[in-house]
Amino acid sequence: MSFYQLSATEAARKIREGDITSEELVQACLNRIEEIDDTVQAWAHLDPQYALEQARLLDKQRNAGGPLGPLHGIPVGIKDIFDTQNLPTENGTVLDSGRQPQKDCKVIELLMQAGAVIMGKTVTTELAILAPGKTHNPHNPAHTPGGSSSGSAAAVSAFMVPLAIGTQTNGSMIRPASYCGVLGLKPTHGLIPRTGVLKASSPLDTIGTFARSLEDIALISEVLVGYDPDDKDTTARARPPLGQILMSEPPMTPKVGFAKTPVWDEADDATKKAFEELAEILGDDCSDLPLPEPFNHLVDMHRNIMFADLAKNYAGYYERGKDQLSNTLREMIEYGQKVSAVDYNTAIDGQDFLNAGLDACFEHYDMIITPATTGEAPEGLEGTGSPIFNTLATYCGVPSISLPLMEGPNGLPLGVQVIGPRGDDARLLRNANWLTNRVQE
Repeated sequence: MSFYQLSATEAARKIREGDITSEELVQACLNRIEEIDDTVQAWAHLDPQYALEQARLLDKQRNAGGPLGPLHGIPVGIKDIFDTQNLPTENGTVLDSGRQPQKDCKVIELLMQAGAVIMGKTVTTELAILAPGKTHNPHNPAHTPGGSSSGSAAAVSAFMVPLAIGTQTNGSMIRPASYCGVLGLKPTHGLIPRTGVLKASSPLDTIGTFARSLEDIALISEVLVGYDPDDKDTTARARPPLGQILMSEPPMTPKVGFAKTPVWDEADDATKKAFEELAEILGDDCSDLPLPEPFNHLVDMHRNIMFADLAKNYAGYYERGKDQLSNTLREMIEYGQKVSAVDYNTAIDGQDFLNAGLDACFEHYDMIITPATTGEAPEGLEGTGSPIFNTLATYCGVPSISLPLMEGPNGLPLGVQVIGPRGDDARLLRNANWLTNRVQE
């Protein structure tokens, strides 16, 4: 096995034990990038020398008997909306071309404290919304990788890095994870601090992680959890033992609620059939979960929050360069400019109301499953696919994960989205592990 094929967990163990060095791992990943990235185009900014210098310093630290963090020597891809003082952060728009922050964002600080190598900046869609960047789907370059965390999902899928980070304001983690056939975790809203990250909509924006195994998802996510007084949605809490709980057995066989959700008709026929077959495989452990009528309004309420916040937070981009924004983003901002205060606040209040409904569901079910996407990755690079099946978890701020358990009619990956209760990310991962094992039996 080539070093670039190692999981993050395996590589971290081998580095700790002296079987490989961080420099060897990073060089193997750089060689893989050189081999394949002309096709995939996952990277917005990559400085091989900078990546290798970090690895050499970490190797010196290990050899001197210094402390080793959980990600010591492991390369991580960073979506190009996270401020980095040693690499540009251009937010996927020409309006930020050449932008060089003077300070790392909070998540970069946490990664470096854990010993990670900041490998480079991955491609994002324009201002982390919908207009695509240059990235192609590693499974078939004629198809979209999804968005907005396009490059992060593609880089992990193509074995360029074992780990990457992204964000989600609607479907920007779960959708590209599904299309690219990797795991993507959107944790509970407010679990990971967002200071120094492009702000689209504070009530919705959530930082997430990509990996090729649940163990790796737990490894990176656990080090990112934290309180930051500059992010009002974070709280001081004990760091959840995600990895430990992930590997434990559920005390009872989990009960699975299959929620077709109000947007079921948006799924293509192959996806509907695949999920009906999944429900059959799970048998008595799975039952249909009809969501009550108020959930029919969640897409409209999410839109009012997101578009109004875009109009506020992206006003500077719109005022100084609206002609250089995509038509899609311009229209979203202009829609948001017309959202009334009453409609916005009604939508904000709706988050608590619908969460009460989800809490009632989780009294009877351990997890909810839905499609991660409407189908496999669409052909063409003009768009990034529909996030419609991700709106529920994002609007309600509950944790969700895409598991690459299915395949579409064209042989492309198809993800299963697993949703858990707010704040219970560890049990979500444990239930996702149970589901993966159950399907693969």
